Amino acid sequence: MQKRNRTVAVIGAGDFIGGEIAKKFAAQGFTIFAGRRNGDKLAPLVKEIEAAGGEIHARSLDARKEEEITAFLNDADKHAPLEACIFNIGANVNFPILETTERVFRKVWEMACYSGFLAGREAARRSSPPSPRPRAACGRWRSRWRASSGRRTSTSRISSSIPESTPNGCGSAASRRSVPTRSTIRIC
Repeated sequence: MQKRNRTVAVIGAGDFIGGEIAKKFAAQGFTIFAGRRNGDKLAPLVKEIEAAGGEIHARSLDARKEEEITAFLNDADKHAPLEACIFNIGANVNFPILETTERVFRKVWEMACYSGFLAGREAARRSSPPSPRPRAACGRWRSRWRASSGRRTSTSRISSSIPESTPNGCGSAASRRSVPTRSTIRIC
């Protein structure tokens, strides 16, 4: 295995998909930063990656907390340039709609949607040079008034910022440095 001077952050490095993604990148020489709610459960993953000659930094991470995501990705990027950020949070809750409380729905939303926004935004901040104009995590957004109908419409240049394919094709969202002029988010 040839070591690379690059890191891959895996947010949601669980026992199945997230762990396999981390092992795949580690086998390709990337340094892995792995996080999940219960960091103690990362011990078997750490053991397996290190036994194969890989490097991994594992810790507890609550992806719903902005300061934790920011610190996690800062640490990964300081260690070596951040090559990819994999968002793999499991928010699988199966309740019939009539039995789903607002509290349950909010928790699932925080895990699946809000934490994905935080991870994507913070990864994008580390994947492109600073811009004089603020940008959304997945491209520039503009809105304009359509004179003919008087309706407000939104247009997005997101399609031009999403690559058709990325190496390995894995992860829910990956921010890559392969396009140095702007952030790219791939959502599978």
